[in-house]
Amino acid sequence: MRKTFLVFGSPDIHEDEIKEVVACLRSGWISTGSRVAQFEEMFKNYIGSRYALALNSCTAGLHLSMLVAGLKPGDEVITTPMTFAATANAILHAGAQPVFVDIERSTMNIDPELIAAKLSPKTKAILPVHLCGRPCNMDRIMELARQNNLLVIEDAAHAIEAAYKGKKIGTIGDMTVFSFYVTKNLVTGEGGMVTTDCEDYAEKIQTYGLHGMSKGAWRRFSDEGFKHYQIIYPGFKYNMMDIQAAIGIHQLNRLDAALARREEIWKRYDEAFKNLPVDTPAPPENNTRHARHLYTILVKLEDLKADRDTIQQALFEEQIGTGIHYISLHLHQYYRERYRFKADDFPNARFVSERTISLPLSTKLTDDDVQDVIDAVTRVLERYSR
Repeated sequence: MRKTFLVFGSPDIHEDEIKEVVACLRSGWISTGSRVAQFEEMFKNYIGSRYALALNSCTAGLHLSMLVAGLKPGDEVITTPMTFAATANAILHAGAQPVFVDIERSTMNIDPELIAAKLSPKTKAILPVHLCGRPCNMDRIMELARQNNLLVIEDAAHAIEAAYKGKKIGTIGDMTVFSFYVTKNLVTGEGGMVTTDCEDYAEKIQTYGLHGMSKGAWRRFSDEGFKHYQIIYPGFKYNMMDIQAAIGIHQLNRLDAALARREEIWKRYDEAFKNLPVDTPAPPENNTRHARHLYTILVKLEDLKADRDTIQQALFEEQIGTGIHYISLHLHQYYRERYRFKADDFPNARFVSERTISLPLSTKLTDDDVQDVIDAVTRVLERYSR
């Protein structure tokens, strides 16, 4: 057993980020400024979108995407219940209603063949979530959107490096939202980005994100001289700080190398767990690139003498930190009570909710750390096997 606790999702921060943050602090310009602009430009070039708008969270990006899409009370947005609460919360904050569609058990992504049955005259958008870094079936989703004149707003919190049939995630739907939370593939502590090819959406997101002030208002205290601004919309305090961007600039430069390391760890896990009472993640679909954000096993409850929570606790006692991604939203109190959901309304989402465990996958892991995870998982599953 390990002597120290292995934290799940510990960020891999290098000296370059530390030096950049210190330089930012010494510059005296620590809120939104030139480093945010640089980060946006780098991210736009990495994704291949016309615009990239930096914000203080993915949640802010989801919220603003809903607002600039023109959603209003009574409108509906199709999405998955197998996601973090921010996805559906943002729909509600915009005044619209989330309409859940069950997932494919193998991919854990929204099942596009079930979407059509949930469409109504009130449907205005589809919000697919690229869970764990696996791209959704975007061909079918975009086809449904075109046929029904719907917007597609993608939740790519897990999927910065992902690609679908030669297209980077972030260049397919009308807007795509990314996360830079501390456990993500690219870290700024807190932070998010919206990509789009639509100039109107981009300008509105930028303006809404900084109190609704007119374009370029962040420069009003720079050495260019004071500039008056106008309030164009009743906006929000959603702007990213230069301190955050200082981290992201260098994280972005290492993104593909980090993905290669996570792929190495992924392969070790696949090989180590293939004969244990778990289902390992399905291989990536043809002509796609998986971002390898979360390595999730599904414990085979029929082959075990314990439930998932007992297995997770046993791993904790082995000094291995894990995550649960996720408990389906229809099983959470707020959504269950507001919409009167039953557990079996979304059977595949419930199935995954009761079995999923996410294992450490950070590039900060050493080979010894990876072996510790493998050994602990093996011991625990063998202990509880029937």
